[in-house]
Amino acid sequence: MNTATTPEPRTAAALAARRSKTEAALERVHQAITRLRREKAQVSVAAVARRADVSRTFLYDNAEARAAIATAMTQAGERRSRTLTKHDDEREATWRERALNAEDALKTAQAEILTQRTRIGELLGQIRDLEAEWTQDAIQRITAENTTLKQRVRQLTTDNRTLDERLKAARSNLRFQDRRMADLEAQIIDSTER
Repeated sequence: MNTATTPEPRTAAALAARRSKTEAALERVHQAITRLRREKAQVSVAAVARRADVSRTFLYDNAEARAAIATAMTQAGERRSRTLTKHDDEREATWRERALNAEDALKTAQAEILTQRTRIGELLGQIRDLEAEWTQDAIQRITAENTTLKQRVRQLTTDNRTLDERLKAARSNLRFQDRRMADLEAQIIDSTER
């Protein structure tokens, strides 16, 4: 009889130790889920198993751990869905705003084009009016005068360049003469001092 009572306390102690170990593992699972949520990381069986330092088998076999992970994954999916919906709404609002801005810019551009076309039409009319005042002989005379003036400008430019070169040469000669005079003055002074 004594042998029958001995295993019961051992079994109770083993069961208590197993229960305590399971509760500690469940606490680590809950903490791992909380950390994953806080870090906004993806909640999965593998991630929870790594963070909680438990086996995947434990997570699949333990109903409470399995339920906690399933709840966390569902909430993360809903949160991700809300975030995606929010981003889609923001993108759509941005595109809507861009479309409205583009539409306003298009209206402004069309108004500007219309203004420019009107101005071009007015200027073309003025040109036609001016052309009507000029006879063919006057146009030929002005063209000939313009050609003559262009030739004269080219000639003056060439003459100016030639004169500029002569001026540079004269300045160079003057500098040489100044040095030569300074040398001669120095020689005269040396010869008078001796």
